[in-house]
Parts: sequence; structure tokens; C-alpha cells
Amino acid sequence: MLMTLARMLVPAIDSFITVINRIIDLLLAPIYLCRGMRPFSLGYTSYKRIAIGWALRSNPFARDDWPRRFGFRLDERIVEYPWFFSRLPPGSGVLLDAGSVLNFDYILQHPRLASKRVFIATLAPELRSYTRRGISYIYEDLRDSCFRDEYFDWIVSLSTIEHIGLDNTLLYTADTSKNELRDRDYLKALAEYRRILRAGGTLFLSFPYGKRAVCEWYQVFDEAAVEEMIAFFEPCEHQRAYFRYYADGWRPATAAECADANTFDIHSSKQYEPDFLAFSRAICCVELRK
Repeated sequence: MLMTLARMLVPAIDSFITVINRIIDLLLAPIYLCRGMRPFSLGYTSYKRIAIGWALRSNPFARDDWPRRFGFRLDERIVEYPWFFSRLPPGSGVLLDAGSVLNFDYILQHPRLASKRVFIATLAPELRSYTRRGISYIYEDLRDSCFRDEYFDWIVSLSTIEHIGLDNTLLYTADTSKNELRDRDYLKALAEYRRILRAGGTLFLSFPYGKRAVCEWYQVFDEAAVEEMIAFFEPCEHQRAYFRYYADGWRPATAAECADANTFDIHSSKQYEPDFLAFSRAICCVELRK
């Protein structure tokens, strides 16, 4: 009786939390707008959530024309999520979120995930988890995954591989052994992704792109590195897309147009870029089919 009641209450509790989060966002987002839209200032996260929700509903990748001022003064998540969901097919299967980029209620509610079994792999527990929705969590190093060979139909790893092998103690874990300087270890993660992805399965990958750089807790990849990743993974087919942040927002671009792109790190930079870049000036999104 109590178990039945608990199961009945879970959806109501989740819905209540979702409503509260939406109210908070609606209260804070206007503050961000009124105070000059400076990335990571008060209300930024709320404004970003609202903008991503709109982008997922409108799907810019289904339009003939790219929306004006798309993702103005927002980081690359505003592009990565719509790109990923526009490429992810409907239907059932097993999906791994390698890096915990999907671990938000409004993202996990996307209809493309409804009939999929979702696993989230990341270094350490986060403030929120959604086990009551059937999400499975594993805390591990992506360079040495616990999953068996060819287990997943899809793996999504958005803005994750640039952190692998570097200092992950700044934001992601208190484990001091993860303060490293092994900037080639992203290839070990790619090898694991390939091992646990079934034949015919797809890896969705994104990362900062532009002028090659290795920073304390992330790195930026150039075209030579992208070519190396693709050759290393040995896909039967692949597609890639490039996006660049301009003064009026994010737009599709070519590799050449993104080649000189830089990044802005709020944790180390003393002042914003003139166009208030939030993090990556350009990203590369790669779809690799095994």
C-alpha cells in the first residue's frame, strides 16, 4: 500500500519541482536581461534554460533560414542540444550520456528520449539526479568504462572530451588524482566509446574548436586534431558541422571561418571579450557511425 502510494506521488513531486524551477527561471531571467546580459551574472542560467527550451521546441536545424540573434550572449549549449536532438532518431534503444550533459529535467523530458533506456556516466555525483525517472547513473573515468562491449545504440558526449586528462578538480570532482596534464587522453575515451558502442551505433561528439590550445581544465581542438579523432575512431561514415559565435549570436560556419577561434574562461579571465563571449567562440559537432 505504501509502495503504491509512493509510486503515485513520484510524478506529482517531480512535476512540482519542475514548476518551481520554471517560476525561479521566470523571475531571474528578466534580471539578467535588465542588467546588461553579462554571461554568468545573476539570471544567466535561468535565461539560458528558457532559451534552450525554446530552441529545442523550434529546432533551428529544421528551418531553411537560421534564426536571427540565435543564442545571443549564450554559451555553446544553445547549439549543441538542438544539434544532438535533431540527429538522434526516435524509437527505443540504449543511450549513454558520457559526461552528464543531459542531466537536467527539461532536457531529459525531450520526446526523443522517452522510449530509450538512458545511462549517465560522469566522475562524481551531482546535486540533482533523476533515478525516479528510470535514469541510471554510473560514476567512472570515461577512459576506463565498466560497460561491456557493444552495449549502447547511441553515445552522446557533448563538450566533454576537452576536459579528459586535465584538471577536473576545478568543477567536476574533489578527487585530487584527477588533477592531471595528459592532454592526449581524450583518445583513450574515444577508444572506450568505440568499444562499448554496438556495430551500426552512433557517437555524437562536440568540443571547442579553433586555435589549438591546452588550458588548465580544458583544451581547444583544431582541424588536424579533428581529422586525427575521426581516423582513430574508424567510423564507417561520419558527418561534421561547425558553428561560430559572432557579435549577434551563433551561426553555422565553415572550418576555415572557425580556425582562429578562441575561448573565454570566466574562472581565469579578468574581463569579458568585447562581444561578451560566454565560453567557446566556435565548436565542432561530429557524428560518427561505427
